[in-house]
Amino acid sequence: MSDSFTLYKLIVLYMLQKVDFPLTNSQISEFVLDKEYTNYFTLQQALSEMENANLIRLEKEHSRTFYHLTEEGAETIQFFQNKISPTIQDEIDTFLQEKHYELKNAVAVRADYYRNDNHEFSVRCQVTENHGSLIDLTITVPTEQEAKTVVHHWKQKNQEIYAFVMQNLL
Repeated sequence: MSDSFTLYKLIVLYMLQKVDFPLTNSQISEFVLDKEYTNYFTLQQALSEMENANLIRLEKEHSRTFYHLTEEGAETIQFFQNKISPTIQDEIDTFLQEKHYELKNAVAVRADYYRNDNHEFSVRCQVTENHGSLIDLTITVPTEQEAKTVVHHWKQKNQEIYAFVMQNLL
C-alpha cells in the first residue's frame, strides 16, 4: 500500500502543478475516484498527510476546500514526477484539458459569509482571473439565511451582475 499511497499523493501534486489555479476537493476527487485509483477515504488521508507535510496548502470556504501547491510540493513533484506512469500522466493531462474551463470557473467564482462586529452577516462575493480580482464585492445582510441566499445567487448570477456593474460604471 505504501507505493500506491505515494502514487495517490503524486497524482494530486501533478494535478496541482499542471494548473494555474487551486483545485477543490471535489475536483481532485472526481478524477481520482472516476479512474478508480483509490477510495474517497484513502484520498482524504493522502490530502491530509500532504497538508501536514506542507506539500499543499488548504483554503476553506463554508462549503468548499481549495488546494494550492506549495513550494515544497512543487519541488517534490518535479523530483518524483517520473514515478507517475506516462499513462496516468496522460489521463491527468486529458482530464485537465477537457475540463479546464469548468475547473477554472468553479474556483474563479467565490462567495462566502461571516458574522461581522454588528452581529449581521457580511457576504464576500468574488470573481478572480489570473490571480487577480475582476470583482470583489462585500455586502451586509441581517440574517444567516439571507447570507446563504446571496452566496447561492452569486454563484448563479455573477456574470450578469458583473456585466451590470461594468455597464453602469463605465
